[in-house]
Amino acid sequence: MTVGVARPRHDWRGWLLLGSLIACAAASFLVPAMPQPLSYHAFADCRAFASIPNFLNVVSNLPFLAGGALGIALVLGGGGSFTDPRESLPYLVFFVGALLTSFGSAWYHLAPDNLRLVWDRLPMTLGFAGLVSAAISERADARLGLRAMWPLLALGAFTVLYWYATERLGRGNVIPYGLYQGWSVLAIVLLLVFFPARRYTHGHLLVWAAAWYALAKVFESTDLAIYRLTQGLVSGHTIKHLLAAGAVFAILRALRLRRALPDPKLAPFA
Repeated sequence: MTVGVARPRHDWRGWLLLGSLIACAAASFLVPAMPQPLSYHAFADCRAFASIPNFLNVVSNLPFLAGGALGIALVLGGGGSFTDPRESLPYLVFFVGALLTSFGSAWYHLAPDNLRLVWDRLPMTLGFAGLVSAAISERADARLGLRAMWPLLALGAFTVLYWYATERLGRGNVIPYGLYQGWSVLAIVLLLVFFPARRYTHGHLLVWAAAWYALAKVFESTDLAIYRLTQGLVSGHTIKHLLAAGAVFAILRALRLRRALPDPKLAPFA
């Protein structure tokens, strides 16, 4: 396949990427519905400080605010060495998602419940859609990546709203949202493994972003264990916020450092 010219569907790697999406979509119908466990809202560290409940889980969202704001400023300021201005749009969506996540997650952690969780998850779908779209554009097909962003945004928002609507009807189903998030991470991994970065330098920094996010999920799942291990100093969920924000800064660093690679095999948007 000629990257940037031939579409991924003409290559087994493209079929693998598409097949993973189809498999996740099928699983959302086949896997039995599962409501959001109420225990999800019971975080280990509930300490208040300065009249702010769940203080550390709230303020640990500030790095998302910083990373998102810096990223937006970089993209709108002409940074990133984009060979075509349209390539900046997925990154703008990604950083807007990170910035809004800081507000949505902080709002949620002030008083965790399902309604507030909607405003935590919706901005995250912007981040997932933007980053997957950017990775497809730069590693597989420039035009396809940009076109894929809009359905990915719509699909992500739908899974969150569908989950909440089903919760309100008494038959909650969080499976589609979980699969959407899982596929987004899987798509990034597949693109990293099977589609080499041949459009810009410093493509390896996307690996760091993936690693930070994967580590964040580990700490999220060990919230109470980390809290006990540190004797109440910090919880796993607080660390999760910091590590996930590290993924945002890895993308920001990649855009600051990278340069376009002259390669006649890579065509810009047509």
